[in-house]
Amino acid sequence: MNEFSVTILGSSSAIPTSTRFPSAQLVSHNYKLFLVDCGEGAQIQLRKNQIRFSKIHHIFISHMHGDHFFGLIGLISTFNLLGRKMGLHIYAPMEIEQVLENQLHVTQTKLNFAIHYHFLDFNTRSLIFENKELEIYSFPLNHSIPTCGFLFKEKAHPRKIKKSVLSKYAIADSKFEGIKQGDDFIDTEGNLIPNDVLTTAGNPRKSFAYCSDTAYSKTLSSYIKGVDLVYHECSFMEDMRKTAEEKMHATTYDAAQVAKEAGAKRLLIGHYSARYKDIKPILLETQSKFANTLIAIEGLKIEV
Repeated sequence: MNEFSVTILGSSSAIPTSTRFPSAQLVSHNYKLFLVDCGEGAQIQLRKNQIRFSKIHHIFISHMHGDHFFGLIGLISTFNLLGRKMGLHIYAPMEIEQVLENQLHVTQTKLNFAIHYHFLDFNTRSLIFENKELEIYSFPLNHSIPTCGFLFKEKAHPRKIKKSVLSKYAIADSKFEGIKQGDDFIDTEGNLIPNDVLTTAGNPRKSFAYCSDTAYSKTLSSYIKGVDLVYHECSFMEDMRKTAEEKMHATTYDAAQVAKEAGAKRLLIGHYSARYKDIKPILLETQSKFANTLIAIEGLKIEV
């Protein structure tokens, strides 16, 4: 089974509290690290969670509200002071380049590494990253400024060769990879052995969706159908629905509704307003509509 986890670095909304930092999460897939949003204090949380800065090569910024990227220039500065040489890929609204380059200019900071900017499309779901094992998509959300969510989706896992067929058909090692990818096999007598006789299905594909700041949207679930774990902002409880709608944020019931419509297996909520000192009622209210709900707290690591 592939390693696939999410670590919460920040769970608060715009205002940090004494125990909660603004939005930031770390997604790890087969020990490749992806930072999603980078609110103020993100690098402190990376330190607390003993995450190696040098392993972060891809950062995803959902939108240009400060609680989602004010920690970015500090993290970049630290990368530089630590002697980083490897390029850094930033997936974000196009305005991020001007902001960062201005900050680097006025502080007379010369980076020892290149920043590669990848600008988001706020109109449709788009593939923005892939390697041999993972695809990452952006998709539009419904907020007061252009905002994207991100879907981390594993590619199909190789099929598993049955131990019983190895000696029966004298399969050479050189054929293993092709068979795992679905090839049939021809034995020494010229008989074709179908792949489904030789193998069983690989591990199921896992997926994680990050839904940053957003009001409820009927179309959102279509971008993340069947997701294993969905993070959905939950700035307000249901009794503050009017405020949530005015600010284009979500309530507990909104987050639960999106999870239901998407057919998600689990829901993770966060981005709570600083007015909530006790977040347990937020969890309980959400669970009343979607039972398999978890609540984000700093340092929580969740296996996808």
